[in-house]
Amino acid sequence: MPSSVVDRYIYFPETEILRIAYQSGAVDDDLKVPLAVSERFRQARSKGRLLTAVIKRRYRFIKNN
Repeated sequence: MPSSVVDRYIYFPETEILRIAYQSGAVDDDLKVPLAVSERFRQARSKGRLLTAVIKRRYRFIKNN
């Protein structure tokens, strides 16, 4: 999963939170992300592109740092 933007991520299906740790060290929790969208993110060739085009436009997020 090499990405110039995303360092790592984890999805919590019980709360529908997609936690993303960035290469910069920042961490966001994207809220109410459906399982299907998290799977699409997992399979995306360009995680940064999908993050910008889909997830950040549709889902609220909370910064963790």
